[in-house]
Amino acid sequence: MNNTMINKRTIKSVKTVSLKLLSALIITILISGCNRNDKYLRYALKVSGDNRTQMEAVLEHYKTVDPDPEKLEAAKYLISNMPAHYSYADIAQVNLYYATALKIMKSGKSAEWQRDTLRDISDNDFPFMDKRTVSDVRTITADYLIYSIDHAFFQWRTRTWSKHLTFEEFRDWLLPYKVVELQSLDFWRDTLSSHFSDSISRLPEDDDRCRTIYGALDIVRNEMVWKLRPYIAWTTRSGHPLLSAQTLASMTYGTCQDYVNLGVMTFRSVGLPAVVDYVPLWGRNHEGHSWYTFLTDNGIQAHAQHDITISAGMGFFPYQRFPKIYRSTYAINRDRVKYRNNTQYVHPFNVCEQDVTDLYYRTSDVSVPVKKDVKLKDKYVYIATLTNSGGPQWFILDYGEIKRGKACFHKMGRELMYMALGYDGNGLVPITDPFIINKDGSLRYVLFDGSETRTIEVKRKYYESYNVAEQRRKILGARIQYADHADFRDSVTLYTIMTTDIPDKIILGNNTPHRYWRYLADVGTYGSIAELAFFDEQGHIMDGRPIACSNAGDDAIARAYDFDWLSNFETDKPDGNWVGMDFGQPIAVSSARVVPRSDDNDVCAGNEYELLYWNGVGWVSLGNQITKDNRLCFDNAPKNALMWLKNYTRGWAERPFLIDDDGNVEWW
Repeated sequence: MNNTMINKRTIKSVKTVSLKLLSALIITILISGCNRNDKYLRYALKVSGDNRTQMEAVLEHYKTVDPDPEKLEAAKYLISNMPAHYSYADIAQVNLYYATALKIMKSGKSAEWQRDTLRDISDNDFPFMDKRTVSDVRTITADYLIYSIDHAFFQWRTRTWSKHLTFEEFRDWLLPYKVVELQSLDFWRDTLSSHFSDSISRLPEDDDRCRTIYGALDIVRNEMVWKLRPYIAWTTRSGHPLLSAQTLASMTYGTCQDYVNLGVMTFRSVGLPAVVDYVPLWGRNHEGHSWYTFLTDNGIQAHAQHDITISAGMGFFPYQRFPKIYRSTYAINRDRVKYRNNTQYVHPFNVCEQDVTDLYYRTSDVSVPVKKDVKLKDKYVYIATLTNSGGPQWFILDYGEIKRGKACFHKMGRELMYMALGYDGNGLVPITDPFIINKDGSLRYVLFDGSETRTIEVKRKYYESYNVAEQRRKILGARIQYADHADFRDSVTLYTIMTTDIPDKIILGNNTPHRYWRYLADVGTYGSIAELAFFDEQGHIMDGRPIACSNAGDDAIARAYDFDWLSNFETDKPDGNWVGMDFGQPIAVSSARVVPRSDDNDVCAGNEYELLYWNGVGWVSLGNQITKDNRLCFDNAPKNALMWLKNYTRGWAERPFLIDDDGNVEWW
């Protein structure tokens, strides 16, 4: 990948998302130069167009009909921030889509069939539905906004578990008339609260659980799980999201994001303060994630690791690294509006989210020297981390500013690698070397020199998680044996596995023919391996009848020979496990392949790989290889360079790495 590719991809992404924001009424004009709430309100009324009478009717309602100062303040808050929020423009088409979705979800067919069918219908019958949007400030009715405000206030002021919330907490965690963009402006509070509050409504007022937010929330969450039986139907792409009250209450499948959205809507519908938090990109992964957070009685923010299937406050990703964590908010992030108004290059940052990384982990404010040969056209700069998108790509996380020759960024997650980019008039270009924020907050730079080269050996394309390492160790102590009797009473051990770093083909050093051959697992390992194979002198896999210990089923035996590194032979007993081959007659075996349980990110024989390195400007290839073993060797590799190994045969998990002088790999 070179800089041109970075710029074209980034600019294309910016154009796509910017068009969506424009269709939803970009707010840079209405807020430019404003610094007071009353001015935000006046600008919102100004851009509401023909819908201004509806907005003014809401304000008048809480001045005269229901003269409640807090409700009036809430109405002003909602209207002032409303121009940044948007809904579908063609309500009739959207309602037809949701009616179709309800029929599909009631079909009784599998969740995968429902998902795929709805995706096809979205593509063929409603292809542009999500492209036609309109700002809420131009469409929302006075009646609906008054209903939403009154409902939220009723929950806040009457529910045992939420009376202690301050007005500011209520405003941010309960009040908003929607949780996510494109959510239907229907009576979702009534629908969801009636659908998922049977359990909570039957409890007496003096029940301890009803008197706490945590207790009440978990009661509601359990009822949602019991009624919906959440099914996560993973896919690279789904149909249009289901965001009407009726479809949400009838969900038969969904992504984590779908169930998080539903959870927060339902919690708010019964007066439980909750928000959506998310990480745009895991620190060492190519995906993001979202979850719900709620405010406990003592003001502590409790986080769930996942969707409604997991209780909040039970621990939060102890092994993950987070570059940034954001909170979806109703309030407009005025700093991001200022950025949009003053930058030459507009990245599509969400203007309705808040950086909350420091509420989760220790973070660092960093100032990184900008390369002297870089000429920029903008004071704003960007911090990015690496992700896999058909190869290494720099994924923008946040923006900062240049101050005294340094790129300055705030609240950055530690133990991660970053790089700063800037706008040179044509696109984004690297303005710093990659750098690592260490656990103690200090910086370490990855400086490309190129003056020294060496030969390196590479064995993986992705870091080894604690679980992979634990599973891999299960091959230790295992033995490769032969026998002439089916019960292996005369077995002879040719090889004992003493290290997890075994070759692709274990040379057995035996030319004597024997009928029965096996892999005998050590005690306490449940026999776990991913693959087993036996080879003749020419390196060809030898076929026979798969056999195994008595406690191994046919399915388990088949998984040892299916050429799938992600399926595993394993039994339900810790000891006495083995799997092997009956060749029908004595036969000489030259070598054996034992693949430990893993994530299939080891270098694999027969796969095509390309090794890339970062030269300070772009990615440079060291060439392609089709492997004959489970390790790769490359000559003339630049010393201390940032590397990336790409597999063209299979798999998607790839991460950057460094190799020290002793050949040890450091993953980022």
